[in-house]
Amino acid sequence: MSPLSMTNLLLSLVVGVSIFSAAAQAQVSADEARQIAVDAYIYGYSLITTEVTRVQMTNVDKVEGGLRGPMNQFINVKRYPPGDYRGVSAPNADTLYSVAWLDVGAEPMVFSHADMGDRYFLFPMYSLWMPVIESPGKRDGTGKATNYLVTGPGWSGDVPAGMQQVKSPTRYMLILGRTYADGTEADYKAVNALQAQYKIVPLSAYGKPFTYKAPPVDPNPGFSMTDKPQAVIDAMDTAAYFNMLARLMGSSAPPAAEDAPIVAKMAKIGLVPGKAFDISKLDSAAQAALKDVPKVASEKIFAQKALSGYKQNGWLIPSAAGAYGTDYLQRALIAAFGWPANLPEDAVYPYTTVDSEANTLSGANKYALTFAKGQTPPVNGFWSITMYFDDGGWWFVPNDLNKFTVSMRDNPKFNADGSLTLYFQHESPGKEKEANWLPAPKGDFILMMRMYWPKTGSPSILPSGKGTWRPPVVTQVK
Repeated sequence: MSPLSMTNLLLSLVVGVSIFSAAAQAQVSADEARQIAVDAYIYGYSLITTEVTRVQMTNVDKVEGGLRGPMNQFINVKRYPPGDYRGVSAPNADTLYSVAWLDVGAEPMVFSHADMGDRYFLFPMYSLWMPVIESPGKRDGTGKATNYLVTGPGWSGDVPAGMQQVKSPTRYMLILGRTYADGTEADYKAVNALQAQYKIVPLSAYGKPFTYKAPPVDPNPGFSMTDKPQAVIDAMDTAAYFNMLARLMGSSAPPAAEDAPIVAKMAKIGLVPGKAFDISKLDSAAQAALKDVPKVASEKIFAQKALSGYKQNGWLIPSAAGAYGTDYLQRALIAAFGWPANLPEDAVYPYTTVDSEANTLSGANKYALTFAKGQTPPVNGFWSITMYFDDGGWWFVPNDLNKFTVSMRDNPKFNADGSLTLYFQHESPGKEKEANWLPAPKGDFILMMRMYWPKTGSPSILPSGKGTWRPPVVTQVK
């Protein structure tokens, strides 16, 4: 089905749903209205989160700190965050970010990158609903200079020769680029030179002289530009939340075809794409039943965290993300705790807070983790382990070495039998072992293993490899 045909189908669905909702809204019971509203809140959570994030990041007239900058241009992070960084929780020191929010409503945009050589890179692209649309990078062999034509909903036209089309189902979409850097000044400069060649231009300006002009700033976006997205959402009552959801579904983020069943259900309480949500049209019992929907739905999303993923040797292996289908609860969970998330084929991030005896990791103790010979994390890209402490977010542990990760780029020393032992403790394990050491705080800490481009054949952490590789336990050295 063509994008235009799909758009027409969705418009027809909206019209039909609108007619149906007028009659159904007066008949729905309080209990049914409450259940539909909770499901609708969860369904829309990723969309609301992404839209709030987009506005907060782009409603400015120039590039600012904290990945903020106008639409349709790249914002490049040129160095890894320092030890006192308190921006985005669980920062990484493996890849430098390059972020671009695109508006493909008026016309397609052309995204270009230079020849990346042998360097690891990844450019996952996300719709406003949060699923990954495309994920070009080292994994799919697109290391050569490439031009992508990013088109919006309903676009029809000829794709210019030499371009790869990426179809965005929403007017706005995100490119969250990552480029490997080893942390040395020389390598930073090499990556910065590549970042300078990441370009976004309108199709009509491709191959012609083009001067970027930032869109006008909206002086009244309707919510805080500084509060965290979750805090913005928590401040919305049921009517405000559903009105924003209905507006987005009727404009920049039409529902997917597989969402038809829940869209029809939502119409029973008057929640229809493109139509204002008027809670007063429900009877008084139903109105009362909807008042605490944000609280009930949020509790359900947070409860899913304990049920998501599985544990191996004390490490939590996250559930698959990036593609959700109609699993709206899992999508909402990722929006709340891991927005926007990679495909597992691109990266898996196991983490642990406990040792082999299920005791909380603490800098008061000394720990070791040993990979048996030939059993380091099975990846085609690279792996690392990052240490964090929890202070309302996961943050780097400041230390004299300014070292926040341990990986093969540290040239760690292998044991005589070919195994590799890493050390996690507050004091140095000795000069000869410092390449294998991550300095710990005096208090509790978290370890996160990042596995970029995991191998698919055995041994593998991926389900496709039957989960045949497990992270080793972290043991206390007594």
